[in-house]
Amino acid sequence: MIVDDESFEHGEKLPLGVAARLSRYLQVLTQAHKMGKTTISSQELADYTHVNSTQIRRDLSGFGKFGKRGVGYNINSLVDQIRKILHTSGQHNIALFGAGHLGTAIASSDVFADHGFRVVALFDIDPAKVGTRIGKLTVHDLPELLDVVRAENVVVGVLAVPASAAQSLADRLIAVGVRVIFNYSEALLDVPPDVAVHASSPAADLLYALYFYLT
Repeated sequence: MIVDDESFEHGEKLPLGVAARLSRYLQVLTQAHKMGKTTISSQELADYTHVNSTQIRRDLSGFGKFGKRGVGYNINSLVDQIRKILHTSGQHNIALFGAGHLGTAIASSDVFADHGFRVVALFDIDPAKVGTRIGKLTVHDLPELLDVVRAENVVVGVLAVPASAAQSLADRLIAVGVRVIFNYSEALLDVPPDVAVHASSPAADLLYALYFYLT
């Protein structure tokens, strides 16, 4: 179980540990809602997130009283509150780079839509793919990037490309004003301090899980 004693005041910027845990709670709550559940206890959240139930109650009580003793948390209400706390209420638009197998899977998935993010544009450098359609999206060529980002109000760039192409794409995104990048490649991105990069690696996630299992 993960426990810490970070303290924070309502209205202040969240400590990274708190923001990370709230994001994990939100992921579990969203899936529980899709499965038809209407309430969930702090112990159930603990079982699914491996965060101590005491820590969960502390995290949530810092923003108000969400649960009822003996009943648990109303899932819809808690989802709404956590999204407000994380400033993810409403819709945020994503530009996705790479129309290969991974990019196609992401574009066709609800993984982002479940949390208020919508893939509104898909890019690729392969002339054979530019102009084709994947689901509801038409694949754009990179020279269209600035116009698409402005027209679609893109706030997040998702890189589903080979490592060799990731840095140049990140540079282009930053140049047109995008400050949040989700990196599925194996590249280490060199970005300015005001740009947030989240790297996703199945191998790293597996190593993290195995560490806790083996120790």
